Amino acid sequence: MFEFMPESSGRVLGVTAHGKLTDEDYKQTLIPRFEALFKQHGKLKVLFSMADDFEGWDLEAAWDDASYGLKHRADFERMAVVGGPAWVDWCVKWAGFFMEGEIKVFPADQLDQAWAWLRG
Repeated sequence: MFEFMPESSGRVLGVTAHGKLTDEDYKQTLIPRFEALFKQHGKLKVLFSMADDFEGWDLEAAWDDASYGLKHRADFERMAVVGGPAWVDWCVKWAGFFMEGEIKVFPADQLDQAWAWLRG
């Protein structure tokens, strides 16, 4: 499940991921929010935080994430990824080759630093 962070404003969106993400989470929650913000602001700055209960993605959600990211690879100005298991760092670095914007990974205890970098 996705939860939108109260620190979000304008073209800056903070998202916390909980549990195992599903196709429904993307299609009913995250993608509609992104689409509305793209229409309103153009490029976005996104903070993606993985809560302690984050378990990853099911197969359809992983596809949603990858295909949507590729479709909008030029529409994310900056992306901060906070927390998560060690393998997420590798995945983010790999995805960074396909994105035109900046992407940076932060440990779970550096949420404030991630917000500062994202807004910078």
